[in-house]
Amino acid sequence: MPAGRPRFLALLGVTVATLLALPAAASAGSAKIAALQVAMQAHHLYPHPVDGISGPWTQQAVRTFQSRHGLTVDGVAGPQTRAALGKRGKPSLGARPMRNGHRGWDVAALQFLLNSRGFGPGDFDGRFGPNTKSAVRRYQSAAGLTVDGIAGPTTLSALRGSTAISAPGDPVRFIRPLPGPIGDGFGWIPPGRWHTGIDFPANKGTPIGAGGRGTVVFAGLNTGGYGNLVVVRHRLGFESWYAHMSVIAASVGQYVVGGTRIGYVGSTGHSTGPHLHFEVRQFGTPLDPVPRLLGYVAASSGANGSDGASAGGGAGANAKAAGKKKRRCRPNADARKSRDTDPLTARVNRCPK
Repeated sequence: MPAGRPRFLALLGVTVATLLALPAAASAGSAKIAALQVAMQAHHLYPHPVDGISGPWTQQAVRTFQSRHGLTVDGVAGPQTRAALGKRGKPSLGARPMRNGHRGWDVAALQFLLNSRGFGPGDFDGRFGPNTKSAVRRYQSAAGLTVDGIAGPTTLSALRGSTAISAPGDPVRFIRPLPGPIGDGFGWIPPGRWHTGIDFPANKGTPIGAGGRGTVVFAGLNTGGYGNLVVVRHRLGFESWYAHMSVIAASVGQYVVGGTRIGYVGSTGHSTGPHLHFEVRQFGTPLDPVPRLLGYVAASSGANGSDGASAGGGAGANAKAAGKKKRRCRPNADARKSRDTDPLTARVNRCPK
């Protein structure tokens, strides 16, 4: 064996070990894996966010569980491992219509599916309580199903499908705020961070257009991670959020339409590079924007809208206005303090008491 061979193999071993220690990357999680992670959390073996992605943390938790219960240690949740989990390991998703009071593997998987569709019950615990029932009812209403709060075959089939749902009587849609592909999507993204919107990677200074008709209710510096932020209030309780701007080109109270220039792409706040973070919220709850996006670009005109929208005094005037607003009331002062880029709760129209 050549003299350098042992050293090469040692370095290779270190590299492989390092890669195995990293969380697995995936574009979407599995409800089955999410149910397994919930079960491992109940046994205090998985102290990480439930993301439905089978990576080294999940596999190590399963191995530890298997070792403690005298099972074959392979990191795979097969029939014996599922049986050893007791109520946490059964029944399989779809084995029964789930309703209030039920517990188990299938309920945890249901909670993950609801969350992935933007109808999160607030927690993954495998217990069908009031929050899960409410989430089921909201999803059923949005999907045009019978609203009974019971997750039966029809509801599960819709949740498992890939077709985006439309809320009957809710025609609110948005045009894309700028051209280009979508980067990080809505929901859990590696390494286990909850993302409350979608990202549009773009060069610094790219114009950003409003996604639709509405009124600007916030334009200034957000201290919760969004950086320079513009929030537009639309009808039916909807808001659109535009974060990490380099320059804000809108002012509070300004009426905008689709395509009104409201700012420029930047990397302010908790951002690792130039991009637009775009959110859609209804009554303060983040929703997946993708099913509500139309196929054309808001910023294509590169100018303000023609029916009542105006620049509101330009970037300099807006900077001064934002500074005054910040002195009177810290923007988004009641946003949850977190290192996360996207706080789970935030309000823009009131000061803390």
